[in-house]
Amino acid sequence: MRTVYSIGLLLLLVFGLLRCHRATKSTGSARVVVSTPSAPTVVSPPTPTTIAVAKIPPRPVPVFDTLLLEPPLDAGAAAPIKREFRAVWIATVDNIDWPSKKGLPVVDQQREFMELLDMSQQTGLNAVVVQVRAAADAFYAKSAEPWSEWLTGQQGLAPDPFYDPMEFMIREARSRNLEFHAWLNLDRATFSKTASVAPTNISYQRPGWMVEYGGRKLFNLGLPEVRAYVAGTVANIVRNYDVDGIHFDDYFYPFGAVGQSFADGAAFQAYNTDGLKIDDWRRQNIDKLIRQIGDSIHAVKPWVKFGISPFGIWKNQKSDPDGSVTFGGQAYYDLYADIRRWAREDWIDYMVPQIYFSTRFDRANYKTLVDWWVKNRGNHHLYIGQGAYRLGKNTKTDTGWGEASQLADQMRHNRQYADVTGSVFFSAKSLKTNMANSRDSLRLNFYQHPALIPTMPWLDAIPPGQPQNLKAAPAVDGVELFWQEPTQANELDRVRCYVIYRTDGIRLPRTTDPRRILTICRPEEGTRLVDRTADPKKKYTYVITAMDRLHNESNGSTLVYKGGFN
Repeated sequence: MRTVYSIGLLLLLVFGLLRCHRATKSTGSARVVVSTPSAPTVVSPPTPTTIAVAKIPPRPVPVFDTLLLEPPLDAGAAAPIKREFRAVWIATVDNIDWPSKKGLPVVDQQREFMELLDMSQQTGLNAVVVQVRAAADAFYAKSAEPWSEWLTGQQGLAPDPFYDPMEFMIREARSRNLEFHAWLNLDRATFSKTASVAPTNISYQRPGWMVEYGGRKLFNLGLPEVRAYVAGTVANIVRNYDVDGIHFDDYFYPFGAVGQSFADGAAFQAYNTDGLKIDDWRRQNIDKLIRQIGDSIHAVKPWVKFGISPFGIWKNQKSDPDGSVTFGGQAYYDLYADIRRWAREDWIDYMVPQIYFSTRFDRANYKTLVDWWVKNRGNHHLYIGQGAYRLGKNTKTDTGWGEASQLADQMRHNRQYADVTGSVFFSAKSLKTNMANSRDSLRLNFYQHPALIPTMPWLDAIPPGQPQNLKAAPAVDGVELFWQEPTQANELDRVRCYVIYRTDGIRLPRTTDPRRILTICRPEEGTRLVDRTADPKKKYTYVITAMDRLHNESNGSTLVYKGGFN
């Protein structure tokens, strides 16, 4: 009996030693807990000698039911805006912004453009609106229209050494997480009597399409073949270039020239099939063109946005009770552009009224016009076009621009409205030179934290799949993250970028708060990131999401890093 008892004790001792040995092997110097919907069992990361990965069994509840949400960063205070369109116009006509002069060597052209993009990124912007067609010309190679004189110094002359500026600009913008919107002027074929005009310019090829007015040759938009040509020019860009948006400004029919009339009477007689007055017929022509352009864009690529930046006043209230309480020029009467109708009937994806007036101007007050547009914006996006070029420059009638707080006053007023979802500033030169400290005001205050582009659910409301198989490992210079890209069923699901959120400790970060965005990275950079701001000895919780072409954001995949070195 004693012998049996001794044998039993010996077996218990051996079993206990084996359990201790197994438990010791499963403990490492760094632990990572991973949870993704499709991968309940997690494999080891590429550095198994420095990290052990705990296996998590399948759970019927998502990870946010197992982790506590972090408390608000500022109790009682509203979080910064997470989604906002923040853009700048880069004007090429007359070399306003880029290139700095005609015929600049290619290497200098490219350097200058990259500097503008760097400035935009550092300011906190997330988009650029670049003028690529100013007068039936082109800043891009795949075009039937001649090269722009403001690029090479002579219309029709190609860059030497040859490159495609549009492809270059899109690539460089994307590398900085900036949307690229191609800005075109639709009305003019020549810029002035002294402008360079190539033999291949459409004004020579189709002289019957032109109306000479104000020293320029302008398209006769009453001709159906002219409208088809303009829409075809847009479709060509959309088909051949990976642009995020197509953008037109406020030039439709021209502003009135003293002592001149616009000679489109023959077209009016031939094509006024509805028996309209000439003013209404002209507005109908522009309406048809807007619809035709929008249809051509979305027929080629449904994800490409269509935006217009009209003159800020539709009608004065004196002319129409539905107009704004203003006393200025009117897009409806002066340019034959029924901009309110386009907005209210959702013909375009975003409207950017040019409100280049100060908050002190009594005849056309900035705040009055923003208020009016909020009431008349329709269901699509409203951004405000802001006149940064006027900062610090009072006029006799508009003295608000000299106030140091002018831009801040405008921005604060915009943000009173949830329906104002962004700003576009004219123009890049003004921000580059930091006029009236405008760039500093944006960078340090209003755009201090990153913002994602607002979504457009009428174009696409389905988010992409979420990143899979998250892993992490301590690195000498931080924490290294790994993941796999989600399945991308179609072009609309293509991953545009990944958003990485982080919080300290084991608390789920508030992904509604942009202060928790660690970085935004592109799929071209791979599915690996070294968080060099992290201490590999400390604990962090990461959430990674994917965003598609229209910035729909996937569900987040969560990773808890419990790290440290021996």
